[in-house]
Amino acid sequence: MPVPSAPAPSWPAPDDLLRSVFDVSLTAINILGPVYGPDGELVDFSLEYLNPAGQRMVGLPERPGGTLTTRFPATASAGILAFYRRVFESGESGRYDFNYQADGLDNYFLLSATRTGNLLVVSFADTANQPRTPVEVDLRAAQAAEQAARAEAESQRQQVEQLSRELEARAQERTREAEAARAEADEQRNCMVRLFGQAPAHINLFQGPDHVWTLVHPRTQELMPDRQLLGLPRRQAVPELPEAVHEPFDRVYRTGQPVYLVEASRRLARDENGELLEEFFDITFQPKFDAAGQVEGVMSFAVNVTERVRARQQAEALQAEVLAVARREAQQRQALYHVFEQTSALVALLRAPGHRYEYVNAAYQAFFPGRQLVGHDVAGAAPELIEQGFSKYLDKVYQTGETFFGTELPFTPPVAAGQPPRTAYFNFTYQAYRENGEIAGVSVFAYDVTEQVLAQEQREAERQHLHDLFMEAPAPIVILEGPNLVFQLVNPAYQRIFPSRELLGRPLLDALPELRDSPVPALLQRVYETEETYLAQELPLQLARYDQGPLEELYFTFTYQARRNAQGTVDGIMVYAHEVTDQVQARRVVEESGQQARALAQELADSNQQLLRTNVDLDNFIYTASHDLKAPISNIEGLLYLLQEELPAEMAQNGEVAPTLARMLEAVERFERTIGHLTEVSKLQKEHAPTDTLVNLAAVVEDVKKDLQPILEAAGAQLSINVPALPPLPFAEKNLRSVIYNLLSNAVKYRHPDRTPHVDVRAHVRPGHTVLEVHDNGLGLDPAHLPRLFTMFQRFHDHVEGTGIGLYMINRMVENAGGRIEVHSQLGAGTTFFVFLPHAGNTAGHPFPAFLPS
Repeated sequence: MPVPSAPAPSWPAPDDLLRSVFDVSLTAINILGPVYGPDGELVDFSLEYLNPAGQRMVGLPERPGGTLTTRFPATASAGILAFYRRVFESGESGRYDFNYQADGLDNYFLLSATRTGNLLVVSFADTANQPRTPVEVDLRAAQAAEQAARAEAESQRQQVEQLSRELEARAQERTREAEAARAEADEQRNCMVRLFGQAPAHINLFQGPDHVWTLVHPRTQELMPDRQLLGLPRRQAVPELPEAVHEPFDRVYRTGQPVYLVEASRRLARDENGELLEEFFDITFQPKFDAAGQVEGVMSFAVNVTERVRARQQAEALQAEVLAVARREAQQRQALYHVFEQTSALVALLRAPGHRYEYVNAAYQAFFPGRQLVGHDVAGAAPELIEQGFSKYLDKVYQTGETFFGTELPFTPPVAAGQPPRTAYFNFTYQAYRENGEIAGVSVFAYDVTEQVLAQEQREAERQHLHDLFMEAPAPIVILEGPNLVFQLVNPAYQRIFPSRELLGRPLLDALPELRDSPVPALLQRVYETEETYLAQELPLQLARYDQGPLEELYFTFTYQARRNAQGTVDGIMVYAHEVTDQVQARRVVEESGQQARALAQELADSNQQLLRTNVDLDNFIYTASHDLKAPISNIEGLLYLLQEELPAEMAQNGEVAPTLARMLEAVERFERTIGHLTEVSKLQKEHAPTDTLVNLAAVVEDVKKDLQPILEAAGAQLSINVPALPPLPFAEKNLRSVIYNLLSNAVKYRHPDRTPHVDVRAHVRPGHTVLEVHDNGLGLDPAHLPRLFTMFQRFHDHVEGTGIGLYMINRMVENAGGRIEVHSQLGAGTTFFVFLPHAGNTAGHPFPAFLPS
């Protein structure tokens, strides 16, 4: 039996249908007209019409008036104006997505535009209901959306009624313009069909109680591409859907009241494996009335909100996880704080850019007694950290997130009144900690390593002292490091054995390959392995003193001793050597010819006697010459003065005679001074016996300072004296005064012309000696001149008066008393004299060797 077909739907007029669709559409519709500039270029669009959804979104009336850029100036910079121009001028429909945050709007919009005749039709939707905040805000937004939808439905119903009345009033006028209106209606219908297809919401029309599909939205058809929907009842077209899905259609058709569903679950689309996907929709079911006011169908508007639901579900899951993590972290923090309180390390947590103390443990608080740290910034609670430069490290860690490691950095903590400051040393870590992925502050973990640092400094001082001792020792010393026996230290005495050969930093057999066939490598290896010291006496070795030089037979007495590191493991060998080639050869000569040795000894004794006689003769000659020359020089001086008086005034003032006489008198004066110095030298040569007089060094220095005061003031010199009360010295007072006077006057005389003269005088006691130091910042000396500094008549600066005898004399005075003078100087920088004055009981003429530490 044939099944009767459903009655054909009765369609309203196109204008009425489009108006109804516009009014009930959840998607905003905007109709724009072109605006051209003076040169005919499309520059803007007039706002001709906004449907109710568009009015709610942008807050404008149905007929807004004005233009796009006057109402919404930011559309030009957002690219919207350019998009509209492109669609209008090309005639090709297009879509445009953008985030609009201007002109009172703050939403992400989806635009779809098409040209219809001389109009631009725009469908747009915002995403204000999309999740951009935590879960609570999202839920409130969903509730607000439901309330707004109900208000919107009521507004739409009222607007439909008002529009129906207006349409009836215009019917007569529309009849007179039927032809023109029909053409325009056709164009608008076509436009609406295109607009309908591009709308982001699913818009579907159903007819009758069986809800026969009379309008199928393209997006709905895409969900079920292989289904026939148009013309079929919903239950027949999609039989797999449960009855609860069809129930809203029945209710709307039965009651005539709209129904709103929020985030309704639907399984329509399939994945690549053919499995149904669960998606979520916000759906509005709107009744459709016939001319008699009876419900004839249902219109559904569905917006896919799956991404919003998924995001909220993820946010809820994330929130639960975050809360669980927060609880765990709180428990761990309390446990960690308990550990922090027990540790001797300094622990603190600083928050925010100002480094506010959030937590400090007892060890940290102890460094700032009586201060409230927690809750205060570092700058106010512990300004010492700012003053001593630690804030720059904190700032950098907070800004960059990069951990800073401090090693043995000094910090002077606050001290009680009247207590001296004490510098402590710390190893510490500044590490950024994060909250919600952002840097919230800096954690501080510090360890007091003051004792280790001081011990290390002591060890370094001892090591340096030992190094200095090795380097100054007259005996050859080297340190060979590691199993390859690399020269780690070579003192000058050892290097002098091989003047031009490079040793330091090279393995022994690379630096001295001729030792390869000698017993030395085996002996060293045995010491390295067994740790037993080896002593060799007069071991002959074939060595070359110079690179590419001939091999010589050299004899050494040496000690090989294992060197151990801090763990007690052997890491090298120390070699103490003495070259005894000369002694061996001399002994051989003596052994080969005792007679020759005795003859040589006699010859040496005779030579020594001869030298003594010669020395005495020289002393006598100096004394005789200085004594016998005084009278002739005095006569010459008298004759010159007589000549100066007897010469006619005109001749005495002659341009050649007067300067010549002046130079002659100056030469005589210098000759007299030289004779005077020779007399002093002659007296000095005879002063070998030590004196029993004890002299106060500080008093002599002060006495010389008073004598030199006019010279110091004339030169603008600054004299600094630091000579404490020291034990008196066995030294002739006049000689000590001569030594000090000579050194201080020379310091002023040989001052540098480009700077203020500074002379420092100091004294301190060393074993067996009192050391007098005279430092100046004068002209200084070339190091090559120092060996000849104390030679008679030597002068290295000729721009001032002098005979070159002063330093010779004071050196003899000090040596005769059993002391010595050492000089350190740098050309252009200054000079320092070290005068080693012996204590009572020291043997005169035998000062301590220069290489021993004093």
